[in-house]
Amino acid sequence: MNCKPISFHLRENPAGNLSFLEGEHDLPFEIKRAYYIYDVPADGRRGFHAHKELQQCLICIHGSCKILVDDGKEQRVYELNNPNEGLYIGPVTWREMFDFSDGAVLLALVSQYYTEEDYIRDYAQFKEYVNGGSDK
Repeated sequence: MNCKPISFHLRENPAGNLSFLEGEHDLPFEIKRAYYIYDVPADGRRGFHAHKELQQCLICIHGSCKILVDDGKEQRVYELNNPNEGLYIGPVTWREMFDFSDGAVLLALVSQYYTEEDYIRDYAQFKEYVNGGSDK
């Protein structure tokens, strides 16, 4: 599975904690884009795609959510509930985000600028791609 939890640098202070990470040092890629997901309804689900090349790190900077990852052979669910930890997701990994707590904010740091051609949005096509099918 091309996916792993990552803990970030933490500087604790009575005036408030500070966490940080650096692309190409703490992540295996240069950060080229960041986006965040918020105001997800209680029963909302996001994602439902994989990327051919893009790498990303997901961080729930407020609240909690769960991430289902699937490499075409195995599935795992990770819970993100600490702003000092993230989940690295490598290429060719299906992802679904769900079970967002009220007020949750999920930050994504990614290795590429947006390009629709990098997305696989159909699960059957993803399985075909993983097994050496089209576009590989």
